[in-house]
Amino acid sequence: MTDLDAHILIVDDDERIRGLLQKFLMRHGFLVSAARDASHAERILSGLDFDMIVLDVMMPGEDGMSFCRRLREDRNDLPILLLTAKGETQDRIAGLEAGADDYLAKPFEPKELLLRINSILRRVPASEPVDVLPKVLSLGELRYDVEKGTLWNGDTPVRLTATEAQLMRIFSGCPGEPLSRAKLVEDLGRDGGQAQERAVDVQITRLRRKIEADPKQPRYLQTVRGAGYMLAPD
Repeated sequence: MTDLDAHILIVDDDERIRGLLQKFLMRHGFLVSAARDASHAERILSGLDFDMIVLDVMMPGEDGMSFCRRLREDRNDLPILLLTAKGETQDRIAGLEAGADDYLAKPFEPKELLLRINSILRRVPASEPVDVLPKVLSLGELRYDVEKGTLWNGDTPVRLTATEAQLMRIFSGCPGEPLSRAKLVEDLGRDGGQAQERAVDVQITRLRRKIEADPKQPRYLQTVRGAGYMLAPD
């Protein structure tokens, strides 16, 4: 996906910030819509498709965390970047647990926002048709199409967030091989550090809920003591 393909929805109760972000992102080639709160955003989402949401956490009415959780219930493949004045590690983890793909603390440089958006959009799996027979990994009742980057339960697609889809691509490239948390952070295109490694743990937990019969006793996305995580297909 390129910038010119992407339609972004900005959700922020501060009219000045909405306007500045909208103008900045449009100057960089994005199609941008804006909403003043969660209720307004929901109405816009009911009539338009978006490639990503930039969502403020602290808003009147329903806050961004709650709205993010609700979006994940039926729009699980829509990337979400949270903006917040709270930049502590526990707040970042809470945002990821709510379903966000990334988290940016205010105040921030517009260029950093642009880099985060482009990084997330690059992780969204492409949907071009594939002319060759795809390679498929079996995960119990699920199957993962390696070349298309899609997960299926019978004939029903299993929706993955952008980060979850990227994790599946990473693991499917080396099934049966343990990958360290630091390696996963690097392959996800994130900055290094303990906080990002903890964020990977959160994403792994979320992914297990979708591919494991019992996420607390994972069969397919295993923890390898002292080594990291490993995808172990049938």
